[in-house]
Amino acid sequence: MTTDQPDHSKSGDAAPSPVERAFRLLRFIAEGGSTANLSDVARQIDVNRVTLKRLLDSLEAAALIEPLESGGSYRLGMSFLTLAAGALGNADLTARARQVLPGLVEKTGLSAFLAVLEGAEVVYLMCETPDTPLVSRIRVGSRIPAHRATPGLAMLAGLQGGAALRARYGNHGGDRDLPDWDALEHTLDTVRSNGCAWSFSGLEAGIDSCAAAIRDSRGTVLAALSIAGPDSAFSADPALRQLVEKSVKAAADALSRSSL
Repeated sequence: MTTDQPDHSKSGDAAPSPVERAFRLLRFIAEGGSTANLSDVARQIDVNRVTLKRLLDSLEAAALIEPLESGGSYRLGMSFLTLAAGALGNADLTARARQVLPGLVEKTGLSAFLAVLEGAEVVYLMCETPDTPLVSRIRVGSRIPAHRATPGLAMLAGLQGGAALRARYGNHGGDRDLPDWDALEHTLDTVRSNGCAWSFSGLEAGIDSCAAAIRDSRGTVLAALSIAGPDSAFSADPALRQLVEKSVKAAADALSRSSL
């Protein structure tokens, strides 16, 4: 019978604190790890199954994690993301993005977003809209499969190699949720070449979008900015596409330069 004996860190004899155990689990989930096999997860984060089950129940009760619709695993919850966004805002990125987004809206007349990559999903953290807001289902907190949204494509393009890309999707849903790998690799090559990702009625009918990644000083992708608007606006103004692309790339580059 399994008993709840004290856990011991692999790096020493001292037992990890409850906070450290919870952080290990949160980091495991944030990196896309599946909790379907409790024994396997317990080994990876160096706790026993009883402790792991208690951690999962406690974190879910606090809305720090939430179960996937497909069942069997978890993702970070909005309470955690709100805390993370607040911490980033106090530090640098979100605070600067909060200053940048209104300028993008004023310059283009379209909606602007800040998003991050969590596992195989893109999560929208901030949104700024013009006086005539975009009719869209995307809201702060919205989660979209990364390969279906321009911010996700912009960030996925920063991954090194196909193995890293596929690993993002290793524990998320069935085959119906997976991208066409060859088509996605071709799309990401285009994103890398252009320095931004474009979508024309790709995620939502009648809405075009452009996104560019934000990186730290080491080149690691932190987040992405995107601008979205009705395709009718782009049709009415042939110069708008160039303005949007130039603006989102310049803003993402400015935020990258300001990031440690």
